[in-house]
Amino acid sequence: MKRFRFVKDRIARHVMLGIAIFSLLLILVIGFSLFIKAWPIMRDHSLKTLLTSESWKPFKGEFGFLPFILSTLYVSLIAILFALPPSLLTSIYLNSYASEKVRKFFEPVIDLLSGIPPVIYGVWGTLTIVPLISDKIAPHFVEYSAGYSVLAGGVVLGVMILPLLISILLEVFRSMPQEITDASLSLGATRWQTVKKVMLRKSFPGIIAAIVLSISRAFGETIAVLMVCGNIPLIPKSLFDSCYPLPALIANNYGEMLSMPGYESALMFGAFLLFVIIVLFNGISRITLNHIERRFQL
Repeated sequence: MKRFRFVKDRIARHVMLGIAIFSLLLILVIGFSLFIKAWPIMRDHSLKTLLTSESWKPFKGEFGFLPFILSTLYVSLIAILFALPPSLLTSIYLNSYASEKVRKFFEPVIDLLSGIPPVIYGVWGTLTIVPLISDKIAPHFVEYSAGYSVLAGGVVLGVMILPLLISILLEVFRSMPQEITDASLSLGATRWQTVKKVMLRKSFPGIIAAIVLSISRAFGETIAVLMVCGNIPLIPKSLFDSCYPLPALIANNYGEMLSMPGYESALMFGAFLLFVIIVLFNGISRITLNHIERRFQL
């Protein structure tokens, strides 16, 4: 009987190891497949030209990805700047201040918002955010803006990742031992002092991890951003200019004009570029997070 238990344990360990290896291999296979598809455009054009050129003229064989790269970064940055403060304050309130009734009401609502299809957010952004920017906000800063802009894409994307960020931050705060909070309160600290000096400090590595996960989600979002960003392949000079993120480029054009020489390979290079950006961002963030965790454990 004892030997049988050891055999089952060994089998389970090897099965889980195999699944972990399969997950890693799947990522490598995806990256390699995109690289193979993108190779023709990389062979015909230098990597420097593809990454630094602003000219996107497929009919002339000019494929400059700089406007799409910068648009992706700008929209994602605005989204996280827009979503982080309210999500952090909301999660602090639900974890430390709200009554049990309030938590039971709001947490299912947050889960519901996470399940809304992206196209609904896109329609809402088109009907609400775009006119608001065009008629009310942009006239104070620029002469004219159609509303389909970097700012619109960032706001809509920020609203989309807001429930995800709240859910992750709630789990981060709840993973902290209750004894630490109780000890702070018992020593005479107010609840806000406990939140600021104890909970946020102790949970800081988890907060950084939540931000990284949300930014990764923002990088790859497609439909909602596509509907409000304007989709003009030029480098945006301000928040009120149109932009064209990489996911929108791929979703908008794949399946059309693929008979054009190099066009499919160019779109696959865009997908490979987005894949590399997300992998590098997560890798660098993981290294940074490890340093932060070691520092906070001291």
